[in-house]
Amino acid sequence: MSLPIFGQTPATPAPYGLPWLRLAFRPFYLGAGLLAALIVPLWVAIFLGAVTWAPTPPTVLWHAHEMLFGFATAVIVGFLMTAGKTWTGLATPRGSLLGALFLLWLAARVASLVAPYAVFAVLDLALLPVIGLIFLRLLMRSKNWRNVPLALILLLLSVVNLTFHLSANGLIDLAPMSSLYAALGFIVMIECVMAGRVVPFFTATALNIKIEPVVWLERSALAATATGLTLWVTDWHSGLAAAALALASVLNLSRQLRWQPLATLSRPIVWILHFSYFWLSGGLALLAVTQLGWGAASYGVHALAVGATGGLIIGMMTRTSRGHTGRALQVDAVETTAYALVMLAAVLRVLLPLLMPAWHSYALVASASAWTAAFLIFMWRYTPWLVTARRDGKDG
Repeated sequence: MSLPIFGQTPATPAPYGLPWLRLAFRPFYLGAGLLAALIVPLWVAIFLGAVTWAPTPPTVLWHAHEMLFGFATAVIVGFLMTAGKTWTGLATPRGSLLGALFLLWLAARVASLVAPYAVFAVLDLALLPVIGLIFLRLLMRSKNWRNVPLALILLLLSVVNLTFHLSANGLIDLAPMSSLYAALGFIVMIECVMAGRVVPFFTATALNIKIEPVVWLERSALAATATGLTLWVTDWHSGLAAAALALASVLNLSRQLRWQPLATLSRPIVWILHFSYFWLSGGLALLAVTQLGWGAASYGVHALAVGATGGLIIGMMTRTSRGHTGRALQVDAVETTAYALVMLAAVLRVLLPLLMPAWHSYALVASASAWTAAFLIFMWRYTPWLVTARRDGKDG
C-alpha cells in the first residue's frame, strides 16, 4: 500500500503505522501531560531546599522556561499540527517524521536536566522553527490565510527562545525573564485568538443556542491585549501599560460574558474553558495593578500561566483527544476532577499568597500537589486512548 506524501492532499487512507504516531496530538499531549505531572513538584522541591540537585539553567529560569517552551509549546504544537490537517485538507507529519519531531522535543527536556547548557540550547532551539515552517507551508499551500498569524507566532516564539538562551548565557544585554514574559505574552495571544473561536462555538453547540460575534469587540479585545502585553514586556511606560492591560481585561471579560458562561455549569467539558478564560481576564487585571506599583508581577503571571493556560490546556487536551480518538464529547467524574484540581491549583498559587503572604510556602506545595494530581489523572485516563487506534476504525 502506498503512503500519502507529506504536503499532498490525502485521500481517505486506511489506518496504518503506529497509532500513537498518526496525528501530532497523540505524542505531544502524552509528553506534555507527563512533563506537567513531573516538573512542577520537582521545581517546588528544589525551591524549598528539599532537593539540592539543580538543572542545567538557573533554577527559576529553568522552571519558567520548561513550563512555557516545554509544556505549553508541546500542547500548542500537538493541537495546531492536528487542527492543521482539518483546516487545510493536507497531510501533516506522521509516522517516523512525527516521531523524530517528538524525540527532538523530548531530548531537549532531558537535556535541560542533565546536559551541558550548549547541548540543551541547541536541542531546545531546533523544534519550533521546523514546526512553524511546516505549519506555514501548509497554510500557504492551501491559501488558508486566516491562520497564518498563528504560524507567525510560532516563528516569533522561536526568536524569543533564542533571545532567552543568549541572555541566560550573558551573550546579549537583556534580562532572561523578559524573554520568558514575551513567550507568555505570545501564548496568551494564541489563547485569545483560539478561545474566541472555539469557546462560543462549543458553548452554542452544547446549549443549542446561537452566539453571534460582535466584530468590533473581538478585534478591540485582541488589539488591547496585544498592546498591553507588549507594553508590559518591554517595560516602556508603566502608566500606559496599566491602562492598556486594564482595558484588555475589561474587553476580554465583556466578550466572554456574551458567550453565556454561567449557562455551561452543567457541562464540565465547556465550563472548564470558561473558568480558564476568567483567569485570563483576571491575570491581565493583576498585571495592570502591578504596573501601578501594587503587588508583585508573579500574581498576574501565574494567573495567566496556571489558571488560564493550564486550564485551557487540560480542557482542550481532553476534548480534542476524545474527538480524535472517536469518543463522545462528554466527560465524567474523572475529567471533572482533573478540571477542578487545575482551577484549585490556580487559586492556591495566586489568591492564597495574595491574601495571606505568610502562607506562601504552604500555598506552593498545595498548588503543586493539585496541579500534579490533575495531570496524573489525565495520564491515567488518556494514555491508553492516545497509544491505541481510534474506536471507530478511522485513521488519525
